[in-house]
Amino acid sequence: MMSAFIKMDNIEKYYESSGNVTKAIDRISFEIKEGEFIGIMGESGSGKTSLLNILGTVDTATAGHIYFDGKDITKMSEDERAEFRKQNLGFVFQNFNLLDMLTIQENIYIPLLLTGKKGTDVMQKTDKIMEILEIKAIANKYPYQVSGGQQQRCACARALVNNSRLILADEPTGALDARNSEKLMEMFTEINEKFKTTIVMVTHDPFSVSYCNHIFFLKNGKISYELYKGARGKEQYLAAILDAQNI
Repeated sequence: MMSAFIKMDNIEKYYESSGNVTKAIDRISFEIKEGEFIGIMGESGSGKTSLLNILGTVDTATAGHIYFDGKDITKMSEDERAEFRKQNLGFVFQNFNLLDMLTIQENIYIPLLLTGKKGTDVMQKTDKIMEILEIKAIANKYPYQVSGGQQQRCACARALVNNSRLILADEPTGALDARNSEKLMEMFTEINEKFKTTIVMVTHDPFSVSYCNHIFFLKNGKISYELYKGARGKEQYLAAILDAQNI
């Protein structure tokens, strides 16, 4: 039997502050197949961002294991985790995290430079992904000179340019209006289907998560409910998501 692309095994996370211990994640276990578009929903403080950070190896679990393509990434050293992120992960954040002193094009090809690629290969890959995401016309502009929707497209291009196997998105529509949020989610769907890229997205927005084909609902650091899209239509699926939020 083929092993899961990602396997979370009894993950726990505790934070300590001023002598008080808070359990952010309480023995969470689940599996993700390669090519899935995963949504993680929950109220503020439910543990969803902590879970995403641990999956992205920017934070460490207090207990438990995470297997990425069969390899236990919780046993990696700090240097190994950094290399793992460069080779496998792309990140998309709510506030875009673009560098204002760099052009859109320069922001996108940073991950390629970090992996040692140079010259023609860097420019060809950057041009290709800008063309796919329809931002080539703003390549030489700076982030503050373009719209929020265009900045988020740049952030997505940066996450994809190095052929990332997994994209982690933290409230990616949080700073966008309804029109640009819809465009972004349609773009995520296209990325997922066209490139077979696995996407894990944290969001509180039922409309955004309705684009996902598999959703985990978190409450008090635990998975309270799990929902698959299956054969549901868009309206049926959105109604099921809204119902699930009250479980």
